This record gives sequence, C-alpha cells and structure tokens, in this order.
Amino acid sequence: MRTSTAIVDDQGKLNNFALEPKVYVDEQGDRTGFTPYAELLNGRLAMIGFVSLIVLEVVTGHGIVGFLTSL
Repeated sequence: MRTSTAIVDDQGKLNNFALEPKVYVDEQGDRTGFTPYAELLNGRLAMIGFVSLIVLEVVTGHGIVGFLTSL
C-alpha cells in the first residue's frame, strides 16, 4: 500500500522516509573547483594585483611594505 508521502510495509509499519529525493544536475556547478573558467579568473586577478603593486611603487616611491608602514 502506498500513500503520497509514506509507505506501509507488509507488517503494517509506517515508513515516512521511503521516498527518495529527485536527482538533478546543477547547471552552475561547472564554475566551481579547478575548472578552466576558475583558472582564467584566478590568473586575471593575479595579473591585476601584480600591476597594481607596480603602479603603487611607481606613484609612491615605496614598495607595499614601505607604503603600509607610512600609514
């Protein structure tokens, strides 16, 4: 005998957890982890940070450590 959310077995015991959840594929899952998209984004952000440090050193005349100690 089967109801909408529970199953009663042949001994008359009610099992509320008999129905399995539906399996689905996450469409956004390909943008997390070690994927080509994540590696490209990481590389671009590293390049932006490196260029920013060079610009900071040219503008202030000090490196990042000298800039932070003068604050």
